[in-house]
Amino acid sequence: MPSRRRFLTATTLALAALPEIGESSGEPALSAEVGSQQADTKPFILDCQSHLFCPEIVALMEKRASDPRVYTRDGVRWLQMGDWLRKIQPIYLDLDAKLATMDESGISVTALSTNDPGPEWFGGDGPAVARTMNDFVAGVVREHPTRFIGLAVLPLQDMDAAMVELDRAINSLRLRGILLYTNLAGRFPDEPQFRPLFARAMELNVPILLHPAKPLTTDVVKGYEMTSSLGNMFDNTIALVRIIMSGILDELPKLKLVCPHLGGTLPYIIGRLDHQTQVLKRGPKTLTRPPSEYLKLVWFDIVSPLALAMKYCYDLVGPDRLLFASDHPWVEPSLILRELRSLKLPASDEEKILGGNARRLFGAVG
Repeated sequence: MPSRRRFLTATTLALAALPEIGESSGEPALSAEVGSQQADTKPFILDCQSHLFCPEIVALMEKRASDPRVYTRDGVRWLQMGDWLRKIQPIYLDLDAKLATMDESGISVTALSTNDPGPEWFGGDGPAVARTMNDFVAGVVREHPTRFIGLAVLPLQDMDAAMVELDRAINSLRLRGILLYTNLAGRFPDEPQFRPLFARAMELNVPILLHPAKPLTTDVVKGYEMTSSLGNMFDNTIALVRIIMSGILDELPKLKLVCPHLGGTLPYIIGRLDHQTQVLKRGPKTLTRPPSEYLKLVWFDIVSPLALAMKYCYDLVGPDRLLFASDHPWVEPSLILRELRSLKLPASDEEKILGGNARRLFGAVG
């Protein structure tokens, strides 16, 4: 396997000072001060999508007889969810390795989340799993408060428990946002039973970051090992289209919603949705604008190792709605940075994408 840190080496690191959530405003505050003498020469970079497996949950899955379960074969750990098998490499649980990668790529702060499967896959154990995952992320943040902010996961198969855990995660653990899977053990997040989550997130003024789980298209792409490259992108696309069509963005105009991986395939096919809804009059009759206009209300992370794809989304929604992210440890941050910088965007736009927009998204000052 090629080195995960072979692309770029940063010679200095710009540190961010991350204060506690302001009690007076009730919203997270991420300091705009970099806290380094190199602040004028090194950009502030906030990685909005980066993951670690929670060791306690991996150990739990090793004891399970049904999916999701973890087993070891020939010295390699495997995560099984039906026909979808993934290796759990030691680096996927290695906090020191993540910090080293951040340093090498010049990443100031990482928005950390646990890796899937999420709590919704654990049935009645979901609330306990969510608490364990969120405690794990919060522990990393406490250990490295200038390097990480945390994202919460929720046991959405039990909405009462999910709302309790959301308030605990934001108000007690001081996590800064919600990681919401694009399908919840086969259910889509726009379905009526999940709607209270979006309203409460808007009340708390915290972002919801979509992320693919086990894609619903797994059976379509199996056999070619394309679940992550195709299946996840289709899940991103479908989930965001359903959220747009459901009217959630009209009902909750201040909702902070992030779609990963440049929106999957949606930016590329959004013209078809505009034509279907505006010309052929198919789909919901309650939308207040063409689907393409709703894309300008959403943030997109730039996890795609292709500069041309980044440029297309940049042209479509503008620099104020793009966020640097890496999807580490699955993707090297330096690869995404290299593609972004190859575009030679205006310096002010690149600064926004690398960290300025994230400060605004997570309730930053300055």
